[in-house]
Amino acid sequence: MKIFRVQIFVLLLVSLSCVAQKKAKKEDIQILDNLHNHIQYLADDKLEGRRTGTNGEKLAMEYISNQFKIIGLIPKGTEEYYQAFDVNDGKQMNAATQLIINDNKLEAGKDFFVFPFSPNQTIEAMPAIAIREADMPWFIDLKETLEENKDNPHFDLFDYIKTTTEKSKSKGASAAIFYNTSSIDDKLQFDAKDKSERSSIPLLYVSKEVAEKYFKDASATLNVKMKTDIGEKKRVGHNVIGYIDNGATTTVVLGSHFDHLGYGEDGSSMLRTGEHLIHNGADDNASGTAALIELARKLKTSKAKNNNYLFIAFSGEELGLFGSKYFTEHPTIDLKNVDYMINMDMVGRLNDSTKTITIGGYGTSPVWGEIFSANSLPKKNKSVFVFKYDSSGTGPSDHTSFYRKDIPVLFYFTGLHTDYHKPTDDADKINYQGEQMIIQHIYNLIESLDSKGKLVFTKTRETQTSSTARFAVTLGIMPDYTYAGTGVRADGISDGRPAQKAGLKPGDVIIQLGENNVSSLENYMQALGKFKKGDKTKVKFKRGNETLEATVEF
Repeated sequence: MKIFRVQIFVLLLVSLSCVAQKKAKKEDIQILDNLHNHIQYLADDKLEGRRTGTNGEKLAMEYISNQFKIIGLIPKGTEEYYQAFDVNDGKQMNAATQLIINDNKLEAGKDFFVFPFSPNQTIEAMPAIAIREADMPWFIDLKETLEENKDNPHFDLFDYIKTTTEKSKSKGASAAIFYNTSSIDDKLQFDAKDKSERSSIPLLYVSKEVAEKYFKDASATLNVKMKTDIGEKKRVGHNVIGYIDNGATTTVVLGSHFDHLGYGEDGSSMLRTGEHLIHNGADDNASGTAALIELARKLKTSKAKNNNYLFIAFSGEELGLFGSKYFTEHPTIDLKNVDYMINMDMVGRLNDSTKTITIGGYGTSPVWGEIFSANSLPKKNKSVFVFKYDSSGTGPSDHTSFYRKDIPVLFYFTGLHTDYHKPTDDADKINYQGEQMIIQHIYNLIESLDSKGKLVFTKTRETQTSSTARFAVTLGIMPDYTYAGTGVRADGISDGRPAQKAGLKPGDVIIQLGENNVSSLENYMQALGKFKKGDKTKVKFKRGNETLEATVEF
């Protein structure tokens, strides 16, 4: 009888094991199907590359929020699942901008443009072209200056125009109207990204055709009516946020960005042919978004209840972490109660041969070392992956924003590939089974942390969020890409680098480097390119309302 009971017990165990295996296999098949559906939709041409602030982004956020709703996540945005944020696209000539010469209205953007650092003014006057009178617009032909400096590599036409304008103002000019009658291409155009300080008088540039028509007779007097109206050019991005409330005191944040490059309009495309092609971003980062959705599905029914779970699909990452930075500055939960944050960016190209995953943020808590040790990982994942560790809590993705709030982070990444930021990053190149394995690994890791309590945070070294390979030197700041003011604001300062040694702090705004005025990230990089290792120079920066100066040595 005892033997019979043992046999029944063994058969029951085998039966239960088979049921469990079948259930797990069915779940795996379902997750694989879901991953295909998510990525193929998000990376479809009809979403036109999910550029922040476009209809493609809208379609993507609607898809993600619908998935969150189906799973049963609680809306945790500011408007249901959505959290809107502004993206400053620079400046624009508003519709009120106009230039009328002798009662003929010229077309803004074609016949003329206003320099973006011009003040907004309305002027009506009758200036003579050749006579520069006080309180009148002055006409300035660039021909002679361009011809004199055509072989001068140090000549900066832009600086010349600004300097000439201020000199004209000091002599009584009410506006400066530039034109070019030479055969030399001045390459001047409206620069929406220009962040120069406002000039004291309006500056306009008129086309060669307009100059030929109205300025040919130097003795002529013109009836000029102008209105300069420069405004901020903005678009609106959206984070998508869902929540599992387990009634716990701490919350785990899981994130991925869902935006991509659109047609490459923002200058991040690696396509060098100039073609206007959709960048679908299947790996970057439809893959991470799909993983986020499936982890939400798994954690909704998980027995790991000692944390709440917040799921955030960020937009604006490709522009410089706009969405995650906005969330951490305007959180919809108390960040003091966040246990840790896991970010998934480009997790769709696991190499089947090497099975290598890069784990960023490894140094942001001592617990990560314990968890990833050979004896701590769940048995089924112990030998599946080869982990490549990066201790830094910063990098070119959204975990950086949470690290800056003293939150332990992990960053999952399967590596760069030849389709990175190209139109060829398509859904058919995703390793779906590899991604499913990563999802299971992250799920196991979360469950293993469920009873450990709130993780201790550790500060790590800073890494650059953009490449400085083209420069011989680096100042050692992490620029705040969301900053819309004049200059370059430091979001972080690297330990042991020139900026830190000179006393700069996060939040300082660099406005001058050596003799070079810094109004934007672009001319900051141009200024850096003029220095070599061992050079010393002055850096001028604003800290609050103070303007300070320090010496840096590269």
